[in-house]
Amino acid sequence: MDFARHLLLIPAAWLLAAAAADLPAARSPGCATRCGDIDVPYPFGLDPQCAINDGFRLNCSTVGRATKLFHGTLEVIRFSVPQGKAWLKTLMSSQCYDQATGNMSYSNAWLNISNLPYVLSADDNKVIVLGCRSLAYMLSDTYIIGCLSTCDEPLRNGSSCSPGNAGCCQADLPRGVQYYQSFFNDLYNTSEIWNKTPCNYVTVMESAAFNFSTTYLTSTVFYDTDDSRTPVVMEWGITKDTCQQARINKTAYACVSDHSDCVDNDAGYRCRCSKGFEGNPYIVGGCTDINECLDNATYPCAGICENTPGSFTCSCPRRKSMVNGICVKNQRSTWMAAVVGASVGLVALVIGITCAYLIRERRKLHRIKRRYFRQHGGLLLFEEMKSQQGVAFTIFSEEELQQATNKFDAQQVLGHGGQGTVYKGILKSGIEIAVKRCMTIDEQQKKEFGKEMLILSQINHKNIVKLLGCCLEVEVPMLVYEFIPNGTLSDLIHRNHNRRISLDTRLRIAYESAEALAYLHSCASPPILHGDVKSTNILLDGDYTAKVSDFGASILAPNDKSQFVTVVQGTCGYLDPEYMQTYELTDKSDVYSFGVVLLELLTRKKAFNLEGPEHDRSLSMRFLYAMKENKLEDILDDQIKNIENIEYLEEIADLARQCLEMSGMNRPSMKEVADKLGRLRKIMQHPWAHENPEELDSLLGEPSTVNSTGTTGNFSIAKKAAMGLESGR
Repeated sequence: MDFARHLLLIPAAWLLAAAAADLPAARSPGCATRCGDIDVPYPFGLDPQCAINDGFRLNCSTVGRATKLFHGTLEVIRFSVPQGKAWLKTLMSSQCYDQATGNMSYSNAWLNISNLPYVLSADDNKVIVLGCRSLAYMLSDTYIIGCLSTCDEPLRNGSSCSPGNAGCCQADLPRGVQYYQSFFNDLYNTSEIWNKTPCNYVTVMESAAFNFSTTYLTSTVFYDTDDSRTPVVMEWGITKDTCQQARINKTAYACVSDHSDCVDNDAGYRCRCSKGFEGNPYIVGGCTDINECLDNATYPCAGICENTPGSFTCSCPRRKSMVNGICVKNQRSTWMAAVVGASVGLVALVIGITCAYLIRERRKLHRIKRRYFRQHGGLLLFEEMKSQQGVAFTIFSEEELQQATNKFDAQQVLGHGGQGTVYKGILKSGIEIAVKRCMTIDEQQKKEFGKEMLILSQINHKNIVKLLGCCLEVEVPMLVYEFIPNGTLSDLIHRNHNRRISLDTRLRIAYESAEALAYLHSCASPPILHGDVKSTNILLDGDYTAKVSDFGASILAPNDKSQFVTVVQGTCGYLDPEYMQTYELTDKSDVYSFGVVLLELLTRKKAFNLEGPEHDRSLSMRFLYAMKENKLEDILDDQIKNIENIEYLEEIADLARQCLEMSGMNRPSMKEVADKLGRLRKIMQHPWAHENPEELDSLLGEPSTVNSTGTTGNFSIAKKAAMGLESGR
């Protein structure tokens, strides 16, 4: 097998077409509308004049004896204009034992559709891993997602890949993915079980199209069925603009049909016909009225049906009246009392049944909420709160949080992450809050969730975002934090490079963040591991004081091997390589991630740059290379790179290098990192202390070994002696 197969698509001028002047109101006369058995609806087309822009141009080709439709190099299965989705085929990756060589053979597929008007549908697709000893990952633009598949449980045909089923596993896909690579962990392979399960597989595919079979493990039928391809669902957008932006340019706006609406999605914007209309919204006059009177099954009418634009009316002929949806003949006045009585009785019966149904459903909903509350440890949490008087922790109801966030309106979204979405909210008391709706929670976390939340709520540190409470009566608990107004550290250092940020400010933010993490590791009881330290998880309050956030999604330090994670999660550029190999999240994993944050503060470069050359994509690798070649100044930010700062920068860089050691045992603790940054801050704030050893001792809180003749004008000597850079290790 080939080591890698590329799903490279034919370059499309989609982004250029988005800025083009006029979009055609309809395809030109004579354009083909089918390719084999597949309909080709506008805005797509087989020729340049037949598509809305170059990004929607398709290719109809004969392969063997079959006629197939392609978008770039991807085979198209079908389109749905009402849903704004396309079904295509992508390659899967395999890891097989080669009997001839005695080695593992790999076929790693990757996909890049950044030049096409698509994104992978997060609602319809899953990352699926097959195998009895398989650990595979999907690397997207900003996330690494993977899972471990084993055969510890009995295999069952037709089962899904949900937790607890053997032979396969699945992971959710992030939103807006246009690029991914799939690869395997070499330590998990079939070299010892090849006679029973020769291969492992990983693919991104439509979840509804997957149905597990044991033959997928014992043979290569899953790989061979469609020449190693699986169906995937993609959402399209006319351009990457939002509807509000697209409507500004009237001539280029694609929703040209009357009775059409604009819809925002992960790919940009698309069009659809309004309610009560059907057809193609991209063509003038393409949305036509639905005649509801011709579809009595969907739109029942027992009387005279009259179609109206976007709707219909149902009435009775003369001398008949509508009673309970049925046209009945009007009776004489002698019968009116009986009819009215019967009608009233029937209405009362219907009202009674309806009320009974609503009461039953309300009780059912209440039972479901109570069950979720118990599952998430709510009763235990109540008991703990009673026994610990004065605990500032609130258990919110779902209704309270819906009111605070305007029913989780999209306008309230503060940000998206790999674990959930954060909304801004305002309680009835006027307090601003941030509400995090998590995506998933495993069974072990459910049992201990309430107790762990109470522990996290007792964290009281000026540089840690306060956890105010949680909501337990939903399937996946929601967390409620204090609201921090000035955005993230990532926004500060990456969004506007013209904004000047002094070295003192950067060092202060680094010190405050390190203090917070050291508190979680050393002072919390039990210790807490953050697990996702990055610049977007360090918030800045009104005075630009650093506040470490998202620790509510962290884990308490595990006591034994059974508590280690089975799914690797994190952010590209920040993940501890030792954690990737061992699955053991430790306090030194946070130290590694903090080292990357230090590099961002020193360089104002992002931790992972997918668009750069391959050797420059990882900031940590680029930094370590620069340190090795003695070229540190080449990557430092110009705003802080000067003669006065260079020795401070070298000390901070050396600290970052220690944090990025490959072995966690060789990294300092967060307490040591915070102490070292604190000592550096003191020296920066009192530079004249180098000339007076006694004053230097007072600032640093430790004896100085520098004599009076060795301090003047020689900062590096004073630093190494007074700060104990080597002896403290």
